[in-house]
Amino acid sequence: MSRVPILLAVLLTISAVTQAAVVRTFPPLEQLGQLLENPNARAVVPFADEDNYRLPNDTIPSHYAVSLTTNVHTGETKFTGTVAITLSVLTTTSTIVVHARQLENFTASIIQQGVTGATAQDLTWSYEEEREFLTFSKTDLSFAEGTTWVLTIYYEGNLRTDNGGFYLSTFTDDSGATKYLATTQFESTDARHAFPCYDEPSKRAEFTITIKHDPSYNAISNMPVDETASSSGVTVFQKTVNMPSYLVAFIVSEFVFTEGELNGLPQRVFSRKGTEGDQEWALTTGMLVEKRLSEYFDVPFALPKLDQAGIPDFAAGAMENWGLATYREEYLLYNPENSTINTQTNIATIESHEDAHMWFGDLVAIEWWSFLWLKEGFATLFENLAVDLAYPEWDIFQTFHAGSYQSALVNDASPSARPMSHFVQKPSEISLLYDSVSYAKAGSVLDMWRHALTNKVFQRGLHNYLVDNQYTAANPTKLFEGIAKAAVEENYAVPATVDEMMSSWTNQGGVPLLTVTRDYEAGTFTVNQSVYTNDKDYTNDKLWYIPINYADFSNNDFRNTEATHYLLNTTELVVDAKLDNENWLVLNKKSVFYYRINYDARNWQLITNTLTTRPHTIDPRNRAQFINDLYRFATSGRVEHATLLQLLTYLPLEDKYSPWSAANTVITLFNRYLSTDEAYGHFQYYVAMLVGDQFDKFGVNDLHGEHHLVKFTRNVVINIACLVGVPSCLTETKAKLTALVEQGIAIEPNLQSQVYCNGLRQADSKIFDFVYDKLMNSNDQAERRLLISALGCSQDATQLEKFVSSSIDQTNSLRVQERITLLSPAYSRGEVGLLASIEFLQDNWEAYAQLNTGFGGVNPLYSDIVGISAYTVNAKQQEELQKLVDTVKDSSYVPTTLQASVDANVNANTAWLTANRDPVITWVAGFRSGSPALGASLLAVLLCLLAAKLA
Repeated sequence: MSRVPILLAVLLTISAVTQAAVVRTFPPLEQLGQLLENPNARAVVPFADEDNYRLPNDTIPSHYAVSLTTNVHTGETKFTGTVAITLSVLTTTSTIVVHARQLENFTASIIQQGVTGATAQDLTWSYEEEREFLTFSKTDLSFAEGTTWVLTIYYEGNLRTDNGGFYLSTFTDDSGATKYLATTQFESTDARHAFPCYDEPSKRAEFTITIKHDPSYNAISNMPVDETASSSGVTVFQKTVNMPSYLVAFIVSEFVFTEGELNGLPQRVFSRKGTEGDQEWALTTGMLVEKRLSEYFDVPFALPKLDQAGIPDFAAGAMENWGLATYREEYLLYNPENSTINTQTNIATIESHEDAHMWFGDLVAIEWWSFLWLKEGFATLFENLAVDLAYPEWDIFQTFHAGSYQSALVNDASPSARPMSHFVQKPSEISLLYDSVSYAKAGSVLDMWRHALTNKVFQRGLHNYLVDNQYTAANPTKLFEGIAKAAVEENYAVPATVDEMMSSWTNQGGVPLLTVTRDYEAGTFTVNQSVYTNDKDYTNDKLWYIPINYADFSNNDFRNTEATHYLLNTTELVVDAKLDNENWLVLNKKSVFYYRINYDARNWQLITNTLTTRPHTIDPRNRAQFINDLYRFATSGRVEHATLLQLLTYLPLEDKYSPWSAANTVITLFNRYLSTDEAYGHFQYYVAMLVGDQFDKFGVNDLHGEHHLVKFTRNVVINIACLVGVPSCLTETKAKLTALVEQGIAIEPNLQSQVYCNGLRQADSKIFDFVYDKLMNSNDQAERRLLISALGCSQDATQLEKFVSSSIDQTNSLRVQERITLLSPAYSRGEVGLLASIEFLQDNWEAYAQLNTGFGGVNPLYSDIVGISAYTVNAKQQEELQKLVDTVKDSSYVPTTLQASVDANVNANTAWLTANRDPVITWVAGFRSGSPALGASLLAVLLCLLAAKLA
C-alpha cells in the first residue's frame, strides 16, 4: 500500500508523514522522528499474559462466496450480505471463529461436505468487540479434524464514511449534482467490515464475488466479470486465485474507463465521468511498468486482467488490491495540458509501487504484519526501479536518494529506532508499522544489497523467492534463502551467509556511522562502524555486516557499485588503497549503501576543494550525501559548522537535482531556526550568494524538451532564492501571479507551485482571494493539493485566518481528507502563519478536533499542536503555544502526553539554537565581510564567484 509519495514530500518545503493511513503534513526532516510515535515505546502484548489477537488455527478457509446488495446510487449506506465460507478443520473444535467489524443481525448455518444426506444446521453466535471475534457454535456439534464444512452467514452493515472498509464516496459532477459510489479499502484489517472472514494475510483462499446494484451502475472487482452468470443489476465475477482477504476489492459506481493491452494482459483505468481524457498516462505507464516487472522477475502477472481506479475520497495514497489497484485521483489522472511534471512522476512511481505489490504481497503474501517491510520495502524499491526500467532518461534514483533514502536515515537516528521485523498483534499496533522503517528504510536496505551483491544475483534471488513461495505466505528467511540460492546458481562468492548479512539489518533498528580515518603517508584508510544517533555521546554495541566500496581521484569511476570490502560484524577494517595523499577519497559510490560516513578533517577539505573547482568529478548522489551528512554531523557536534558551510560554497557550480534537494533541506532547516534572529540578514546574504548564479541560469520559465530532473531542480532553486528574499525571484514570481489574476495569462504547470507560493508571500487581498476561490472551484485533486500548500505561504495574518478557518467551514467545497491538511502549510512557512494557526485553534479547537481524520487517524488537534511545537523557536511563539496547550490539554481529544510532546519539541529547538546559532551566524557574518578565517584558497574561489555575479 502506498501511503504518500516520497517524491511529493521532498519537493515541498514541508515533508509529509503518515499516521496509520491518513496523510498528514509535518515539519521538515529535523523533527519527524519525534513526531512519529516510537513503536518500541509501546508495551508489546505478550501471548502468555493477555488474550491472543490472532485467530485460532483450528480451521482454515479455502473459498468464500460473497454476495452483497447495495443501493449506493441513492446515497443509502445500508447494505446486506451473505458469505459462504468453505473451511477445513485442522484440529477438532467445538467453535468456529472469524473476524467481523461493525456488522450486525447475523444468522448462520453450517453443512458438512462429502457426507451423503448432510443437512444444514443453524448456529448460535457470540461477538467479542475488543478482538472482533465472531464465534459460531452449536450444542452437541463438534467439528472433527480433517472434515470440510460450508459456513453460511447472513448479515447487515452500513457503508462507512471514514474511507475505510466498504465505504461511501461522493463527488459533484459537471452539472452540480452529487454522485455516490461504494468502494473498498481493506488493508490491514478492514475486509472484516464487508464480510465475516479470516482476516489475516497468511489465511489465503479463493473468492467468488457477487454484487447486486442498480442497473444504472456498474461493478468491478479483482477478476473479470462472469458474463454468463451476470444479469442486469447483478454482477458476478470469476473466481479469484488463492489470495489474502485484505486484497479483495470491489467498486460500485458510474465509472468510465480507457483500456489497452500489452504483453498479452488487458489493462483498464477507471475514474468518474468527465475525466476520461486524463486516463491515458496512467494506462500507458501501467502497461509498460507491468511488462518491465514481469521481465525483471521472470514471473508473469498472475491474473487475467489488471485495472487501476481513481477514487474521489481516498485516505491512503493507493492500494494494491490484486487485479484492481485503487488510487487517490491525483495519483492516477494526468492532463497533458495542465498537470505538472510532479504529478506525472507521482503517477508513474505510485503506479509502479502498486504493481510491484502484485508480486510482493499479492502473489507471495507475508506470514504476518510483523513482516510488513517484506512487501512495502520491495514496493518502495520498485516504485523507482520499475520507473528506471521504463523511463531510464528520468534518472529517478536521484529522487529516491533525495526522498526515501534521506527520510529513512533521519528517522532511523533514534536510540530506540525499531527493527524492520517488529512484533505486532493488535490492529492499532499494525497500523503503526506503516512508517518510514517499513517503506523508506526497507527499500533503501534492499537497494543496498541489490548493489552490493550485484543486480544479477539480486534479480535471480527475487525470481527464486517468488517462484518458490507463490500463492503462499512467506517470512524474511524465505527471501534470504532465495538470494543465497541465486548466489550459488550464479557462482557468486559471498563473505558470510546471506541470512547473517541481511538479518543484521532487518532484526535490529538504527543506522550505522562509518568513521573513515586516512593514513596519508601509508596511503591506507581505516573504517570504524558504530551506531549513528543525533546524540554523539550515545554508545551501543550494535554491529552490522556492512558492504563497502570507494572511489578516489585516481580511480573516479562511480558506475560499478558492487561491494569490494565488508565489515563483517566487526568494528574496524583497514584498507590498503595506496591513495595519493593530496587527493580525495569517497566511500559508498553513488550513495547506494545505507549508512552515514564521517571523514577526517583533511579529507573533508580535499573533497571541498574538488567540489569548488570540479564538482562533477564526484557523482551527484554522493555530493548530496556530503551535504546531508555534514548537516547532521555539524548540528550534533561531530564536525565544525565551518566544514558544512564551506562545502556549501560550491553550490554556484551545482546544477543537479539531488544535491540541490539536499541543500534545500539544510537551508530550510537553518532558515526555520534563524528567520526571526536579529542577525538573519547575514544568513540571507550567504544563501543568496549560493543560489544566485543557478537561479539566473534556471530562471522562472519552463522550457520545452528539458531533461526531466531539470524541471525539479529549477523549482528547488526558485524556492531557495525566494525563501531568502532574492529580489529578482520575488519580483518575477509575483509578476507571473499578477499576470494570471489581471490578464488571464496562464502559469506554466511546472512552475505553478513556486509561483503561487512565492507570489502569495507578497500578495494583496485581491490576489489571495483569486487563488482561494480557485481552490474552492477546482475539481482537479492534484491542483487542489497544490493550491492548499500555496495558500499557506501568505505572510498576511488576515489572509491566513481566512484560509485556516475554512478547514471547519462545512459549507465550502473542501473534501473530507483535505480539511486536516490546511494548517501545516501555514504554520511551517514562518512566524505569521504559526501565530495565526495558534490563534485559530485557540478559538476553534473543539470544531477542529471533530474533523474526520479517516480510518485509523490521529486526532488533527493533537497532530497539529505537536506539529506547531516543532516550529516554535522563540519566547513569543512559545508563550502563545502554551496558552493553547493549557486550553485543550484536559480535553478528550488529546492524549495526556500532549504537554510532554510539545515540551520535547520546544526544548529540542531551544537546544538546537543554543548549540548552533552562534557558530552559524558568526561564520556567515564572516563570509559576508570576506573574513580571512574562511581560508585563503576558498576565499579566492568565493571572491571570483562574487566578482562574476556583480559584473
